[in-house]
Amino acid sequence: MRIDILTLFPDMCEAVLSESILKRARGAGLIDVRCRDIRPYTRDKHHRVDDSPYGGGYGLVMQAQPVYDCFAALCAETGVRPHLVYLSPAGQTLTQEKVRELAKLPHLALLCGHYEGMDERVIEEIVDEEISIGDYVLTGGERPALVLTDCITRMQPGVLAADEAFEKESHYASLLEYPQYTKPPVWHGRSVPDILLTGHHENVDRWQRQKMLERTLKRRPDLLEKAALDAQDVLYLYTFPQAPELPFLFDRLTDCVERYVRTQKKVSPTSLQRKLKADYALCVRLLDALQARGVVSAYEPGKPRTVLPDSEQGDN
Repeated sequence: MRIDILTLFPDMCEAVLSESILKRARGAGLIDVRCRDIRPYTRDKHHRVDDSPYGGGYGLVMQAQPVYDCFAALCAETGVRPHLVYLSPAGQTLTQEKVRELAKLPHLALLCGHYEGMDERVIEEIVDEEISIGDYVLTGGERPALVLTDCITRMQPGVLAADEAFEKESHYASLLEYPQYTKPPVWHGRSVPDILLTGHHENVDRWQRQKMLERTLKRRPDLLEKAALDAQDVLYLYTFPQAPELPFLFDRLTDCVERYVRTQKKVSPTSLQRKLKADYALCVRLLDALQARGVVSAYEPGKPRTVLPDSEQGDN
């Protein structure tokens, strides 16, 4: 993959690109990142690339012509038109989902604004989408462009030791990453969780998954709606008081339980409780929800619910 950063400050970008994982990835040819200076494309004899805004206001606005010519030169040089992203506080907020989408492109160009912004006409003329890295304002688009470049680089094959290195990171699967620990085992009276010292990989994996769920529920519950959760994930989340406040979690659990119930002839709160190892009251709620969906019969005291045939389910 190739990324071209269109900027007034290429040296600032190169300083970051020449360190750590970005440096190694570029050196190994795993990603091609280049910085293109916009200033040489100005036609102003004083090399100005900005001017005062029409209508008045503070600061200066980047002119359309140098930006357009810089991008046109890139297209002519490569023989293709790369997907152009303008880093702007007015853009769509960057997410890991967007990073995954952009990481699949063969060629990406990142346009860095500066001063009080950029002439809207060149944005309308050449920009494919605008992206923001958060609801705050920076001096220029260089730092956001470097953030996006870093995110994309990490997802290129071979950059990290294995896919799991980024698949378990925060936000990759709409879950926050689990807590990390290293030596020594005890520091300032705080011990590493015992389970991480056992060497039992299955138990460690389970602990890590549960901590991802717990941390996301407590810090960013909005992410859970997009996360891939199975019944055990949702049941674990229901051990925390915040879970019932999120209706989509109950809907997700009902979907999982419905798939199981459809394989049965009869079901009761007790039998469902044995299957799920869940709270009895929760099992009653689940069966009531399935009744509303037309999956099971109505409640009769002392009797299990009958799982309705598909034809009866369709009639509801």
